[in-house]
Amino acid sequence: MLEGYFICCYDCVLCSEGEISNTSDAENCQKCFDTEWPNETRDKCVPKVVDFLSYETDVVAYVFLFFSVLSSIVIVLIIGIFIFFRNTPVVRANNRNLSFIILISLKLNLVCIFLFIGKPVDITCMLRHISFGIFFTVVLSSVLAKTITVCIAFKATTPGSSWRKWIGVKLPNSLVVILSSVQVLNGVLWLTFSPPFQEMDTDTYPGKIILQCNEGSNLAFYLMLGYMGFLAAVSLILAFMVRTLPDIYNEAKYITFSMLVFCSVWICATPAYLSSKGKSTVSVEVFAILASGDGIVFCMFLPKLWNILTKPELKTRPSLQK
Repeated sequence: MLEGYFICCYDCVLCSEGEISNTSDAENCQKCFDTEWPNETRDKCVPKVVDFLSYETDVVAYVFLFFSVLSSIVIVLIIGIFIFFRNTPVVRANNRNLSFIILISLKLNLVCIFLFIGKPVDITCMLRHISFGIFFTVVLSSVLAKTITVCIAFKATTPGSSWRKWIGVKLPNSLVVILSSVQVLNGVLWLTFSPPFQEMDTDTYPGKIILQCNEGSNLAFYLMLGYMGFLAAVSLILAFMVRTLPDIYNEAKYITFSMLVFCSVWICATPAYLSSKGKSTVSVEVFAILASGDGIVFCMFLPKLWNILTKPELKTRPSLQK
C-alpha cells in the first residue's frame, strides 16, 4: 500500500526472477516452466536459449576444426614418409609397427574431436569419451612398449644376458594388446551399466539451457583418465631413466619430452575441466586432446622425420653399427 494514498492504492513491482504476471492487479506471479524464461517486462514466458559448442555461434569451434585438420595432414605426411623409408634403420629402430600404430591411433583420436562439437545427443555422448579413451590408451600403451623395448635392448647388450630372450616384436605387441584391453573392458562395462547421456542443465545460467553430456558413471570416467595417466607416468619414468644411453637411434629422450608434454597438458586441463560448465568444459577437453596429441607427434616423430630427410647417412646399416 502507498503512503498518503487511499487504502485501495498499491505499488506494483516486477515479478521475481523466473516468474511473470500477465494480468493487472494480480497478487501472485506465475512461475515459468524450466525450459522457459521471462521476457524483459516479465509478462510473458519465452523459450530459453539452448547453449552448446556449435559451428554456428562459436568461433573456437572453427579453430579446433582447423588445428584438427592440420594435425591430421601432418600425421598422414609422416605416415607416408615412414612407409617410403620403412626399411631404413632409423625407421625400423624401436619397432616401426608400433610407430604406425601410434600415428594411426592419433589420427583416429583427432576424428573423435568432431563428436565433441555440435549438438550433443545420446549416441555422441556415449562415443566421445569412450572412443577418445580407447584410442589414447592404444597410443600410450604403444609408447610404453617402445620404452620397454629400449630398456630391454640395452640390458641385453651384456654377454650372456637373460634379457636377450625378450628381444623381438612379440613382447611389445603383446603389451599393447593387454594394456589396451583394460581400457576396452572399462568402456564396455561403462556402456553396459551406466552409459553417458544427453543432459539439459536449466539451473546454472539464468535464461539458458546448457545442453551437455552427463558421464553417467563418474567412476568409469575417472578410471579412464587415471589409467591413461598411469601409462603416461610409467613411460615418462622409464624413458627418463634411459634417455642418456649412447645410441643415435635411442628414442627415449623423445619419449621423455612427449610424455612430459602429455602429463603437463592433462594436469593443467583437469582443474579447468572440473571448474567449468557447458561448452567451456567441452572446449577444455578438446584443447587437451589436441595439445597432448600434437605434443606426442612433434616431440616423438618430427625429430626422427628430420633425421630421415636431412641426414642420409642414418638411412644405412653401417651407421647403425658405429
